[in-house]
Amino acid sequence: MELIVAVYDDWGIGAGGTQPVALSADRKFFRETTKGACVIAGRKTLGDFPGGKPLPNRVNVVISRGEVNMEGVIVCHSPEEAAEVTRQYPRVMVIGGGSIYRQMLPFCDTAYITKVHACPESDTFFPNLDEDPQWEIAQELLSGEEDGIRYEMCLYKRK
Repeated sequence: MELIVAVYDDWGIGAGGTQPVALSADRKFFRETTKGACVIAGRKTLGDFPGGKPLPNRVNVVISRGEVNMEGVIVCHSPEEAAEVTRQYPRVMVIGGGSIYRQMLPFCDTAYITKVHACPESDTFFPNLDEDPQWEIAQELLSGEEDGIRYEMCLYKRK
């Protein structure tokens, strides 16, 4: 299983349920990387998608303790259930939010991390893989600058 996330310099990923700094290059990277995959998200993250609808051209799985009445999603009630249900798909990507990342990280062996070199106030954080001895950067995929903000897209692998 894989995951994809954009993090700030302090490994924050957002505040108030949204990204304070969002780069179009990262959004494009997300679309291209997840297209055709099965994606796993939390209920709040799914609700933040354009139009509050599942992402097109992907199998959408939502993890929620409660009921979710949204057409076009597979509802799971635990990380273990999501891992089992998605086993049939060739590519599965965890796409957030913060709680889902923490719950699904043990199931992941690959992480696409966009490092956004900014430090806006965040109330949600992703575990710092640079400080985790189980993870290493396998490759820097792309780097650049947008609106004066530098970024790198890095591929991490579990050791």
